Amino acid sequence: MKALIKKEFTLCLHPMAIVFLSFAALVFVPNYPYEVIFFFSGLSVFFITLAARENGDATFTCSLPVKKRDVPLARILVAVMFQCALLLLTAGCVAIKQTFFSEEMRINLAGNSANLAFCGFGALLLGIFNAAFFPLHYRDPNKVGSPFLVSTAVQFVCIGGLVAVRHLPFYAPLTLPDPLNCGMKLAVLLGGLALYAGMTVFAAWLSMKRFEKVDL
Repeated sequence: MKALIKKEFTLCLHPMAIVFLSFAALVFVPNYPYEVIFFFSGLSVFFITLAARENGDATFTCSLPVKKRDVPLARILVAVMFQCALLLLTAGCVAIKQTFFSEEMRINLAGNSANLAFCGFGALLLGIFNAAFFPLHYRDPNKVGSPFLVSTAVQFVCIGGLVAVRHLPFYAPLTLPDPLNCGMKLAVLLGGLALYAGMTVFAAWLSMKRFEKVDL
């Protein structure tokens, strides 16, 4: 597995995957739908997968002395590394904003405010993408566009829902700056991380199962 992950970084990594990590800084933009940050993580996975398909990576990798089921797992693990890096960078930017910006700047009128709860929702959005994209792609590795469109559509429906509920009265405690209502926000953060982990494990399991049946 270590060799496969090294191969992913050496032969398949698209430079935009690194560039998109810098989009964590979008939390400093006033009144912006910050959830869109996590869409770009999925876009980086799309670029990596598309480049790998065009270079015949699946056939090449399966010709190596590796287990076939490990091929999708390596790609998913690389995606998880970048997703975790994005979450950590976003959390760092959120901490800076909550510490040094005025209370007025910390309130987001266009969506969720950049706080602990927002990081939990970000993890949830990443998990939703993984659960939709990878099993669809590894059912037929030649298909990249349609799995991306489906997973992105599901992700944006969820983003729209998060932006919409932000304006409902019951949701108000989660829009306040940290450390107000920190217990509730921490519960959302931990719940989002747990759902991310569960959906990603499910995506990996189903992707490996489907890829083993693919005739390359």
